[in-house]
Amino acid sequence: MTTLYDVPAEEFIEALAADLADESAIEEPDWLRFAKSSVDRELPPEQEDFWERRTASLLRKVAMDEPVGVGSLRTAYGTATQGSNRYRVRPRQKTESSGKIIRTSLQQLEAAGYVETAEGEGRVITSEGQSFLDDVAQRALEGIDDPALERYA
Repeated sequence: MTTLYDVPAEEFIEALAADLADESAIEEPDWLRFAKSSVDRELPPEQEDFWERRTASLLRKVAMDEPVGVGSLRTAYGTATQGSNRYRVRPRQKTESSGKIIRTSLQQLEAAGYVETAEGEGRVITSEGQSFLDDVAQRALEGIDDPALERYA
């Protein structure tokens, strides 16, 4: 049985984003083209599939680190150092990611049935979400041509 731990993160997130894009439960909000992904950013995200990738990454993160809340996810997705050093004299600082983007993504995953709220602890993965992740991991592993990963197939 292949799990999300057996597949490299980049390939897994890419496959999961493609599956989430096909579902109607995960939709990019209208306000995303105006919202920045962090305080230290000057412009909104320019990736075409930013919403699907961020939601896929959040689903993987919740599955690996459950229970997890919006505050800890903001820290995890924030930048280690503040953006570019343009127009700055003071030392770089750590900034947090946008809470609205994370919260809305988690709410959509919750509506889809992949994530649920644990009482007072944060979000956890559901059994339906775990089986969905395992299916995606199996398909993603089959698509990777790496001899070192053949033992998981």
